[in-house]
Amino acid sequence: MNQSGKTILIVDDEPLTREGIRKTLEAWSIGRYAILSCSNGTEALELLRSRPVHLLITDIRMPEMNGLQVVEGTRGFAHKPVVIIISGHPDFQYAQTAIELGVVNYLLKPIQKSKLIEAVQQALRMEEERGRVETMEKMVDTRLMQAKTADKNYSAPVQQAIQYVEAHLQDPLGMSEVASQIHLNPSYFSALFKEQTGFTFSEYVARNRIQKAKELLLQTRLTIADISEQVGYQTSKYFIKLFKEYEGTSPNQYRKQIMDADDRMNTSK
Repeated sequence: MNQSGKTILIVDDEPLTREGIRKTLEAWSIGRYAILSCSNGTEALELLRSRPVHLLITDIRMPEMNGLQVVEGTRGFAHKPVVIIISGHPDFQYAQTAIELGVVNYLLKPIQKSKLIEAVQQALRMEEERGRVETMEKMVDTRLMQAKTADKNYSAPVQQAIQYVEAHLQDPLGMSEVASQIHLNPSYFSALFKEQTGFTFSEYVARNRIQKAKELLLQTRLTIADISEQVGYQTSKYFIKLFKEYEGTSPNQYRKQIMDADDRMNTSK
């Protein structure tokens, strides 16, 4: 049984090596990971396209498609595995290319069991950390955070507008209303805000509301309708449409994806 929900794929055209690695990892894993194997690169890429693989262990020298071509083939995948390369020959050129492709370890045959397990444990820790970073990136609007950290460089009226927006996210926030609060002509305020923050005023408000909504989705059990209201949208239908535009998924799906990712991390600890 795959307790962690994670998969390790072994790719080697030599049956003895492939089976030896598989048996070593199955004995070490005790059912925590799904251990799969392929005898060639083409078969491996097909499997990598069909399901998420968290760790790829591949031989370099294989007929038709070598291990580095398999790694190259995972570029652009939604979920790229971390990679350990194995080889029967020390080859600087291969090692250099492996480093450029982001391979995390390079093991020479014959592989000691202890060295293999140590490398696998290290690679899985790196994969977990990468997953945590990806989850954080989904939670935080990095462009918005950059704008906020630069706010000390903004003029006083723009700083006042930002403070007003953050204090009134639940209320209607029209540009004219905010401009009047800081005693500026709306057209002048609009141009000034865009010039200094890089956002139109309406986009800045929307991004703040979406960011607040993401926090509420993860930190509370509030319904989508309640969250919509708390971030200043009178109808949840419009809120859901806007959320999809910014996050590429619905609020409910976003909540589920982040919660599932968090569960996987906790399970693997």
